[in-house]
Amino acid sequence: MKKTRSQLRKLSTLGFLTGALMVSGAASAKTLVYCSEASPEGFNPQLFTSGTTYDASSVPLYNRLVDFKVGTTELQPSLAERWEVSADGKTYTFHLRPGVKWQTTKDFTPSRTLNADDVVFSFERQLDKNNPYHNVSGGSYEYFEGMDMPKLIKSVEKVDDLTVKITLTRPEAPFLADLGMDFASILSKEYADAMLKAGTPQKVDLNPVGTGPFVLQQYQKDSRILYKANPSYWGPHPKIDRLVFSITPDASVRYAKLQKGECQVMAFPNPADLASMKQNKAINLLQQPGLNVGYLSFNTEKKPLDNVQVRQALNYAVNKEAIIKAVYQGAGEAAKNLIPPTMWGYNPSIKDYGYDPEKAKALLKAAGLEKGFTIDLWAMPVQRPYNPNARRMAEMIQADWAKVGVKANIVTYEWGEYLKRAKAGEHQTVMMGWTGDNGDPDNFFATLFSCAAAKDGSNYSRWCYKPFEDQIQPARSESDHQKRIAYYQQAQVIMHDQAPAIIIAHSTVYEPVSNKVIGYRVDPLGKHHFEEVDLKD
Repeated sequence: MKKTRSQLRKLSTLGFLTGALMVSGAASAKTLVYCSEASPEGFNPQLFTSGTTYDASSVPLYNRLVDFKVGTTELQPSLAERWEVSADGKTYTFHLRPGVKWQTTKDFTPSRTLNADDVVFSFERQLDKNNPYHNVSGGSYEYFEGMDMPKLIKSVEKVDDLTVKITLTRPEAPFLADLGMDFASILSKEYADAMLKAGTPQKVDLNPVGTGPFVLQQYQKDSRILYKANPSYWGPHPKIDRLVFSITPDASVRYAKLQKGECQVMAFPNPADLASMKQNKAINLLQQPGLNVGYLSFNTEKKPLDNVQVRQALNYAVNKEAIIKAVYQGAGEAAKNLIPPTMWGYNPSIKDYGYDPEKAKALLKAAGLEKGFTIDLWAMPVQRPYNPNARRMAEMIQADWAKVGVKANIVTYEWGEYLKRAKAGEHQTVMMGWTGDNGDPDNFFATLFSCAAAKDGSNYSRWCYKPFEDQIQPARSESDHQKRIAYYQQAQVIMHDQAPAIIIAHSTVYEPVSNKVIGYRVDPLGKHHFEEVDLKD
């Protein structure tokens, strides 16, 4: 019988995974398979903002000057072994770890170890529009721009081979934590120069060379990614020899693979499967409150969403509690603020928009839209930690809005295309969400809803509102913690009243892991780390 394409693909994958167990003829090599939810957008975390891409690039392949201790929001030395901050808070001097080796790949064999030139290049590519790499691979530095880094960073200078000085235009309270984030990953200047000379600069972003615990060996889009442990890693050597990402968009299929032992860790389970997972003695179901938020952004540049009454009406029209029950199934709580209640600066006094269709109709009438209107509602094609079933959520919002005369057409695209089009502002409303990157409220407010992020970053509401800016911008340079709290609590009042989005839920993060896995920890920053993980024999 002739096999279908999907059957052949499955056999190919099984053959690949079986072959991956053999390393230099040694059948005892340890291979961990992670069932991931989607393909990465690329392998340079400077250019993208999705957790899927970070899991595949910045986590296994790269390091930063400072990194977060796995499983925490605690900073620790990484490529910089120590640093000093000037008394005025504007100058950071980093002393690099000596002897850090770059990875050797089929495209590149390094001739030197990490030095200050690599750090300067990694920041100047994003900072300097005249840098020869600035426009390579599209030249879109959404995170860097959205955090207003071009205005914050005055200069990045090499003092000597192992010393780098970063000078800011103003003090910035969360700056050190910002440097632990994915966009601040350090790339090899020597590799970049070699690829530029060869006329293939885009290879830097497609065939990565890092200093991280794993080396990329093979990538097949929508199928798998294969890594091997980095034999020259400067930190503790990974306990596993091979790491495989088995790209599996359907959560039910991921769970089936986990049950069959075809993967040992899976991303984003269906809430409906949690009860079964808890009963399965072969699975450890790890959980913790998520440092996250799921929301629906209104494109405030497009009518009628430029009218605050319309945005408020659409908030009142949504039965948030019904969504929590049906979509999150006990694994989430209704959100009234952008930041979760576990984060410092949270404002508990905000009164959420209740479910009130009559009030919604009154506001639409006041806006001159008593007859309703038609609108596009973009739904994510993938599961995220902050949204386990975007399609179901979209259908529920669609039904709620229909009750107040608003007809919603549900739109979706492949994940990379979805993000690209949303960044370009093609949407009217778009389902989004966020998992915190550094434990600071600035990482939510400035990254997602600042004026800078509206122009070049992750502000999909394209909302630029001066009274809001007047709270979040001073908070960034304020060293007094209590004053920062006051700024952020007032920012939440303003954001609630202006309603640039429907803030829907904060989820509990569940991660099912085979009981053969040792040392895996849930990351509060939403990533999947395997550098410290081992497998039972």
